[in-house]
Amino acid sequence: MEKWFNVGKIVNTHGVRGEVRVISRTDFPDERYQAGSKLYLFTEKEVNPLELVVESHRKHKNFDLLTFSGYNDISEVEPFKNGLLKVNETQLGDLKEGEYYFHEIIGCVVKTSAGEEIGPVKEILTPGANDVWVIKGAKGKEILIPYIDEIVKKIDVDKKEIVIEPMEGLLS
Repeated sequence: MEKWFNVGKIVNTHGVRGEVRVISRTDFPDERYQAGSKLYLFTEKEVNPLELVVESHRKHKNFDLLTFSGYNDISEVEPFKNGLLKVNETQLGDLKEGEYYFHEIIGCVVKTSAGEEIGPVKEILTPGANDVWVIKGAKGKEILIPYIDEIVKKIDVDKKEIVIEPMEGLLS
């Protein structure tokens, strides 16, 4: 069975020339959205994904704006709204040591170096200089952990386990 990984969601059209607004969910937007890249569109109405080839990419405010080869008019991309853009697992490249895909981190259980379980990573935010992991803590409270060397001490994606050294005030 094929495995698919979400790289973005088309939230709207932009202009009249077939450009779409995407909320990115990829670790590598420059690579995923470069001209010539293949993305697969999943919509509620279609059983099989539609293969799309990126024609152009640019940033605008908090969105990635994309055009696709063969789709040059707003009426052609209007049905793409609310669709998910995905890549197949065969399109995932090898990473350098110490680099991880979001899907490898999400679901890992975070523990302190003292052995206290904090909870699983449920989401990754990419606000700027470093990623921030959203942990679902006890009683449903969200805990934000910055992905920096001073805090994250060990990542074992095979065991789905992360060890942190929390700084003062981080877990309260």
